[in-house]
Amino acid sequence: MNFLFYFGHPAHYHMFKHSIRALQSEGHQINILIKSKDILEELLKNEGIPYTNILPEGRKDSKFYILLGLLKRIWRISKFVFNHKTNLLIGSEPSLVYVGKLFNIPSLIFVEDDAHVIPYFAKLTFPLATQIVSPITCSLGKWNAKKVGYHGFQKLPYLHPNQFIPNRDKVRHLFKDKERYFIIRTSKLNAHHDFGIGGLNVELVLNIIKILSNYGSIYISAEGNLDEKLLPYELKINLSDIHHILFYADMLISDSQSMSVEAALLGTPSIRFSDFAGEIGVLEELEKKYNLTYGIPTERSDLLIGKINELLKNKDLKEEFQIRRKRLIDEKIDTAAFFTWLIKNYPKSVSVLKGDVDYQFTFK
Repeated sequence: MNFLFYFGHPAHYHMFKHSIRALQSEGHQINILIKSKDILEELLKNEGIPYTNILPEGRKDSKFYILLGLLKRIWRISKFVFNHKTNLLIGSEPSLVYVGKLFNIPSLIFVEDDAHVIPYFAKLTFPLATQIVSPITCSLGKWNAKKVGYHGFQKLPYLHPNQFIPNRDKVRHLFKDKERYFIIRTSKLNAHHDFGIGGLNVELVLNIIKILSNYGSIYISAEGNLDEKLLPYELKINLSDIHHILFYADMLISDSQSMSVEAALLGTPSIRFSDFAGEIGVLEELEKKYNLTYGIPTERSDLLIGKINELLKNKDLKEEFQIRRKRLIDEKIDTAAFFTWLIKNYPKSVSVLKGDVDYQFTFK
């Protein structure tokens, strides 16, 4: 079989990297297409993964250029597919469904956001997708009939204990006399679904730093450039070590939904400050069912400060969160193994799940 994967974000590569290796080991042909985004190309180069960058120029952050970028990707993926045999298109990318329709190739679209949170993406993508693969908790609205639901999370394929083993040596340089450390993550909030959404600002981050400095070291991971007032706290690391660093951190404070999910799956206490608080099914499950993260709307900075102070008073916080994480892992599937099986056996795998949705629990 010939599988084409498209990655538009580093997390997309992480999501499939174990499945890709498994499929390659069984003799399947894998083609990987990417666009320039953050550290994605650097990650692939560091790990020796062959790929083709179809959008090396990247794109500007506006609705017009997002649409222009989509049209470019449709055209360039189409040219690639015309010259390379492809049995299945896989990724989290709208252009795949249009290419799939043009060439009569099925498309598996992987998402973890509810349709109402990503309205533009949903309207552009879901009508033409062959199947939409998402966690059970995701609501796909009127496209739920296309849903292949699973008991897991998109980030679990690379953070499940079967795939991820934390290494303290990779974070030892962050400790100062075995002092605690905290991560603040700020995002640019420039995705198509982020327009009009607020997050952390410089003044608030400086206030948070003042509180945390009494308990340990502070490191800031930023998407984009940091304000000069925050530069002394910039997290300078080997980019491939970020999940080890996140695992051993005492707390994450962020306006990034993505890193908040990662922290929760690693058992690291996290507080997300975002207008998306209470809106995303995956994070609602992590917060309400597993108590692994906390969402605060941006008009309530007082609640953010209060929650930080509350968590800092709990000396057993990390241990309690690791217990909560274990419960989550026990109740969810090994998503990497499930994705591999789903892709390798498609479309029969979808038929199996329709007949027995609990078949997925064989992947533990």
